Amino acid sequence: MSHSTPIPELFILGAGPGDPELITVKGYKILQQADVILYDNLANKALLDIAKPGCEKIYVGKNPYGSYTPQETILEMIKHYAFTKGSVVRLKGGDPFIFGRGFEEIIYAREQGIKTHYIPGITSIQASGFLDIPLTHRAMSEGVWIITGTKKDGSLSADLKLAMQSNATVAIYMGMKQVDAIADTYISEGKGNTPAAIIQHASLPQQKVARGQVKDLRQMTDTHQLTHPAIIIIGEVAGLGA
Repeated sequence: MSHSTPIPELFILGAGPGDPELITVKGYKILQQADVILYDNLANKALLDIAKPGCEKIYVGKNPYGSYTPQETILEMIKHYAFTKGSVVRLKGGDPFIFGRGFEEIIYAREQGIKTHYIPGITSIQASGFLDIPLTHRAMSEGVWIITGTKKDGSLSADLKLAMQSNATVAIYMGMKQVDAIADTYISEGKGNTPAAIIQHASLPQQKVARGQVKDLRQMTDTHQLTHPAIIIIGEVAGLGA
């Protein structure tokens, strides 16, 4: 009996901020068709139940500041499973193109001759709305700066000082190890009283939040026993809904 040759495809799929019901309809349908799902640490495991029988589900997570699957290994797995199984879904928390390295995997797959698709996900900062913290608000915030709290070399992004000069909301990903540096940066510019919120496990039942002023980020973290994964929201909007 002859077997058809798999058609290699890669779907870079955003799993959303945590609540599995926040995945897009298109994402849901793609999960139903997947031959292999490579899922990371921030993707809700309940989404794996959507997959068809026989779908291979492989964890390739990266615990912040802990154990992780090297990116090079993930790329090799994408290539291997695309050519041996067919439809590979790379399931990433939030949106794959916002600090998710999704485009790096798209580029690699295309270089291997693998057809690629990008399916957006709701990024974690949008879950601030569940706490009555809009990212923009007329006469209060005219935009949003999305900043990484930890660059590849481990330092805080220099863009933070630029963002502070506007009235835009500042949303910081991967910033929990930098709360002291973030607070000090605001204090040094005379902006220590700016409202701030830290949201851990956004959109999930175990969600935790702390509100206060940016100068007190360390105290907020310690008092509420917050850790990663968490988002830091800084700006006047963080004081709404408190």
